[in-house]
Amino acid sequence: MRLPLMALLANGPAHGYELKQALERLFGAAYPQPNIGQIYVTLGRLEKTGLIRGEDVTQSDRPNKRTYELTDSGREAVAAWFEDLSHEPRVRDEFFMKLALAPQTRMADQISLINKQRRHYLNLMRAMSRLAAEEDQGNLISQLLIEGAILHLQADLDWLERCQEDLE
Repeated sequence: MRLPLMALLANGPAHGYELKQALERLFGAAYPQPNIGQIYVTLGRLEKTGLIRGEDVTQSDRPNKRTYELTDSGREAVAAWFEDLSHEPRVRDEFFMKLALAPQTRMADQISLINKQRRHYLNLMRAMSRLAAEEDQGNLISQLLIEGAILHLQADLDWLERCQEDLE
């Protein structure tokens, strides 16, 4: 949550609720809605570390609000984040750990685990497909996020098929 919030602040100062709305508009229903409390906690931590700077803004008809903006070090951190690559492939998969340990522990059957996980992925895929149909067609980012999730699920299903074939 830290770096996406900081990236949004690259456009200029904003308060927490504006950042929450910006995330919701950008990602749509495809991404879990951010918790406003967590946003303000994160902003407080970023301010303490010097990556953003807060300023109280007086409002005549409402309580004061606090807006935040990136500091130079915050802008450098966001630029470094955009340059950084995802370093690890998905090898630390909890399901695979269960699959690998099942025969040793004799507490679960590998094929049963695969079938249960397959049903779960298929349910998720149906839910994502429904979400894609319901989502605002003008929100390209949300549509791409949903499409990516569906493609990942399809790859996971293909991998489960391969596991089952090799184990049987």
